[in-house]
Amino acid sequence: MLVLPVRVNYPLMNNKEPDLTKYTKYYKEVGPYLGMGVQLAATVVLMFFIGRWIDGMAGSDPAFMLIFSIIGIAAGLYNFIKTVLSLNKSGDEKRK
Repeated sequence: MLVLPVRVNYPLMNNKEPDLTKYTKYYKEVGPYLGMGVQLAATVVLMFFIGRWIDGMAGSDPAFMLIFSIIGIAAGLYNFIKTVLSLNKSGDEKRK
């Protein structure tokens, strides 16, 4: 089987490859914010299941599940706010 190299044609750019530096700069600025929602949700879900597991071991049906869910929400929000403030502070210092 014969494989020939493929040349991509960029008609609007006079056959030049696109400049990706503006995109990499954008993703470097936005990148730290992208995982924060997942981190918040993971904290809450993990604490929920820890509370559920303790409830199963202790036989106290929703007590520890609720307690650990509230702790997970508080810890997740604390970490979320702390990270946002830290990132905004470092972003303000870079702009100066």
